[in-house]
Amino acid sequence: MDFSFTEEQEALRELARKILGDLASPERLREIEGSDEFFDRNLWSELAKANLLGASLPEAHGGSDQGFFEVCLLLQEQGRSVAPLPLHGTLIAAQALARFGSDAQQAAWLPKVVSGDAVLALALEEEGNDDLLAPTTSARRDGDAWRLDGTKVAVAAAGVADRLLVTAGDGAFLVDPAGAGVSLSKQTGTSREPVWWLTLEGAAGERLEGAELAWITHRAVTGLCAIQLGVSERALEMTAQYGREREQFDRPIGSFQAFHQRAADAFINVEAIRLTVWETAFLLDEGRDASQAVDVAKYWACEGGQSAGYACQHLHGGIGMDVDYPLHRYYMWAKQLELSLGSAHRALTRLGAAEARP
Repeated sequence: MDFSFTEEQEALRELARKILGDLASPERLREIEGSDEFFDRNLWSELAKANLLGASLPEAHGGSDQGFFEVCLLLQEQGRSVAPLPLHGTLIAAQALARFGSDAQQAAWLPKVVSGDAVLALALEEEGNDDLLAPTTSARRDGDAWRLDGTKVAVAAAGVADRLLVTAGDGAFLVDPAGAGVSLSKQTGTSREPVWWLTLEGAAGERLEGAELAWITHRAVTGLCAIQLGVSERALEMTAQYGREREQFDRPIGSFQAFHQRAADAFINVEAIRLTVWETAFLLDEGRDASQAVDVAKYWACEGGQSAGYACQHLHGGIGMDVDYPLHRYYMWAKQLELSLGSAHRALTRLGAAEARP
């Protein structure tokens, strides 16, 4: 495996970093956090103009025909900027549409995703069920249509989405969030971003024929790990800078051994997230079995992400708790991602069970 980036990938990453860095300033983030939508539509439009929303989508629909690796690069950059965007759900759902959607489904939605005129959301998680491959939400035929019944929790961006990609039974379906039988209840996540409780009662769904739940959920989980990589990486950079500038006893605090030790542990955790994310993205892009790699990446994103986030806040001292200082967003995002992924313990349990099987 060669995890070095190609020139095209480096160019995509640098372009995304510039746009997000220029437009997702702390001042702009405070402004968006005070809005009802919690969605920077101007920034979304700029990403579309740069064709970053269509980077992994077919050229026939206006995209650049790149892969899942590029999706993870974009999500990493979103994590570095903690930009309030429905990027994860839109990119993963759009890739699923490009893979499993009918010609009509693709024609209806992929060009709109590329242009920034459509937002998609993933509805995968269920209360009391941590197995994304076995959803309890049911799907039944009703003549030529499909009807869905069940609940999904913590659905990010559902309130601004044009379509929800819902897993039910053994398949995946497109659901209109404004359709009959669909109810959304707004909640607030740990990161202060809104999430929604989704209730489906005979809601109409367009089936993605042949959709593989593992294909979708493995990419969804890995995408969250890529965001955690960006969050943790940037938080550690901010901490290193703070250690060089903040002085105690006429010396930069970064020169003290205790600071070195804590920062070194955080660095090891960030590098573990980095390695496991890119290994998993590589395997998924190559079409190889990535089941265990996904759980390994999930473990490090949960364990390493929260540990690095806490260390970075601790090393900042009191200023790390100040909501006028940018670091607090990274700590809250790291915790939100840990909770969204499940837990390090559950990932480790799944890995242990897989190893124990004869």
